Amino acid sequence: MKREEALEFILKTKVIAVIRMADTEKLFQVIETIRIGGIRAIEITMTVPNALDIIKTMARKKSSDVLLGAGTVLDGDTAAAAIKAGADFLVSPITNFEMIAVCRKLETFVAPGALTPTEIVAAWQHGADIVKVFPATSVGPKYFKDLKGPLPQIRLMPTGGVSVENAKEFIDSGACCVAIGTALLDKNAIAENRWDVLTQKARQLIESLAGIRP
Repeated sequence: MKREEALEFILKTKVIAVIRMADTEKLFQVIETIRIGGIRAIEITMTVPNALDIIKTMARKKSSDVLLGAGTVLDGDTAAAAIKAGADFLVSPITNFEMIAVCRKLETFVAPGALTPTEIVAAWQHGADIVKVFPATSVGPKYFKDLKGPLPQIRLMPTGGVSVENAKEFIDSGACCVAIGTALLDKNAIAENRWDVLTQKARQLIESLAGIRP
């Protein structure tokens, strides 16, 4: 999926599920479980063992209604490798200008990470489609309302500290979408193969954001 299509997809669905797990055997089940719950954008972080191989396999097997991304991408070489493996979008906890340039050259959606207003504007000016505000745990929803006053043109996505319960508050405060990991992917439920718990959490999150316009 090309950049504009991926951007439209994420702005419409408003949620990226961040998967960072060591047990890759259960990873595919987790993805299918939250897909059933309504989450369609899946980010596999580069900290997952054999992440590029997983992305390559998923890109071949995933259904057409799923957007597949690579996260924790820190440089241009990794960006190029992830896109080659089949990633539809790239996310990073930092702003690396080379990474952004690779994504723009290859027509791929990119969300670099930043925290301060200066960092956020720099990421945006260098070509970010959305700026990932990280760690959002440290600032909370009010920070997004404060940022949108002087920077209304910049699309912002919180990562870190986002939960099923507060996702709507982030959106209402000015975020265009949210990225959520630990709060969605219940470790105990995964360990015990209680997949219905994950589906229910995903469904609850999607329902909480229903009706919010892009």
